Amino acid sequence: MLDFVQQLVSGIALGCVYGLIALGFVLVYKATEVVNFAQGDLMMLGGFFAFTFIGILGLNYWIGFAGAVICMALFGMLAERLVVRPILGYPQFSIIMATIGLGYFLRSISGMIWGTDDFKIETPFSQGVLRIGSLVLAYDKLSVIAATVILCALLYLFFNRTTLGTAMRASSENMLAAYYMGIPVKRVVSIVWAISAAVATCAGVLLAPITFIHSNVGLVLGLKAFPAAVLGGFGSIPGAVVGGVLIGVIESMAGFYLPQGWKDVAPYLVLLAVLLLKPEGLFGLHVRKKV
Repeated sequence: MLDFVQQLVSGIALGCVYGLIALGFVLVYKATEVVNFAQGDLMMLGGFFAFTFIGILGLNYWIGFAGAVICMALFGMLAERLVVRPILGYPQFSIIMATIGLGYFLRSISGMIWGTDDFKIETPFSQGVLRIGSLVLAYDKLSVIAATVILCALLYLFFNRTTLGTAMRASSENMLAAYYMGIPVKRVVSIVWAISAAVATCAGVLLAPITFIHSNVGLVLGLKAFPAAVLGGFGSIPGAVVGGVLIGVIESMAGFYLPQGWKDVAPYLVLLAVLLLKPEGLFGLHVRKKV
């Protein structure tokens, strides 16, 4: 039973990281109907920024964390302006290829700047455990879960209780109608990309105590976060987080209880089973088409 609880907590912690990356997929898609396949690489780049501020420059953890988030928010706006905006309106395939190319570019640049070694960020939660009887839970995993809950709550309040959040939701529902109502749609889309990159950075920094940061970590985690977004219902913000947690828990349990090799396969088998029964995902809206 203790092993089950520890694996459950580990899976939820890893799933929270998947969920935050998936959240970036969903935010961009809802605002522009663009799938940003560089989302995982934005997380990787944010992790490297945090490592530079905290590990190399020796800044306080929280200051370095905030600095990385701000830098990546600005980078997200720049990426939207230079890569995506010029080809909006073109076939979706063109935009998908542009974001894939952006991901390759970020991995190459990161490898040239920081090298190909693995890096780890020391955090206030890296050491120490919470003991509940015979149960031992690491602070680093509990901090990931707590930070994800807080971040999701802040995003919920932002999107539902602020004028800018309302403008973003309006733009995601109908961009043309929002433009006619006086909403600066281009600025809103840039801010969405900034938020998406900032959330990805939070995932990268929170991931640092659990695993190492390297130039290909974004590709690996992005390939798991995208199915999480699909599982939750692509376009559903709560679904992205729930889908990520489910993928993380299934992966953790399969790695502990099933033979070697099932850890990477089991989440995709569950995804296929869910989509066969509920093609729109767990939280997606069902749209029935007339034939």
